[in-house]
Amino acid sequence: MAIFEADRGVAATAVEQPAAQLLLRPEHVGAYDAVLFYDMSGIELSGRRGEGAGAFVAPPDDYRHSVEALLESGTGIVLLNHALVSWPAWPLWRELSGSSFLLRGGELSGQQQPASGFRGGAGELERNASMRLRSDAPGHPVLAGIEEGFEVRDELYLKTAGIESQVLPLLRSDYAFEQENFSVSPLASAEERAAWSHPTGSDLVVWARAARRSPVVASELGDGPEAYSNPGFRRLVGNAVRWVASREARAWATETSGLASRR
Repeated sequence: MAIFEADRGVAATAVEQPAAQLLLRPEHVGAYDAVLFYDMSGIELSGRRGEGAGAFVAPPDDYRHSVEALLESGTGIVLLNHALVSWPAWPLWRELSGSSFLLRGGELSGQQQPASGFRGGAGELERNASMRLRSDAPGHPVLAGIEEGFEVRDELYLKTAGIESQVLPLLRSDYAFEQENFSVSPLASAEERAAWSHPTGSDLVVWARAARRSPVVASELGDGPEAYSNPGFRRLVGNAVRWVASREARAWATETSGLASRR
């Protein structure tokens, strides 16, 4: 929250799940220009630790209707880090995030894909990846002030390259997205872990997309304090919130969705 407390141009309200499900109802969320998600929901942990622990559950109908209304209203959305992989049993959330990250192996865009990988994470900061980010969209408002990129140490995901054709690339990492640099998802089954094989992954870590009428900025960055305290990352978050809340971004999302539906 210190990121927003230091940003005088943004008035932020923090609400944890499941209370957030009430705030996101149409009669309440209309008071806000944008919504930033940083929760990892839709996974019911079994109480035991280890491979494959946790069941994927669908959201309550009330919450599903609230998110659908959010997208139809064109409200701007920002997703940070593990929020990209929330609600793995809910297809709409993948439509929202655009991510190709899979907590368990399965079908994605009509093809079988392996469980994805990760590097770093909360409590394991020494394992986070050091990288330099480079712009892939010169002049885009989300990259204002960070056009030359910046260095950061944070968690990374190993995901398939299929994401590239579905989003607007914003920032790429110079890290080597090879299997040997990552661990398989902790929710993969024991069988998946034993036989895990993942192709070279996409180096795209921040992108924009249109989810129905809503402009979305998705960032895999933002797992821990090393990112929160990074001036480049702070600028990225502030830019993303401002852009998705703008009329220009909403017009872009409407136009992009319209073009997609005509193809």
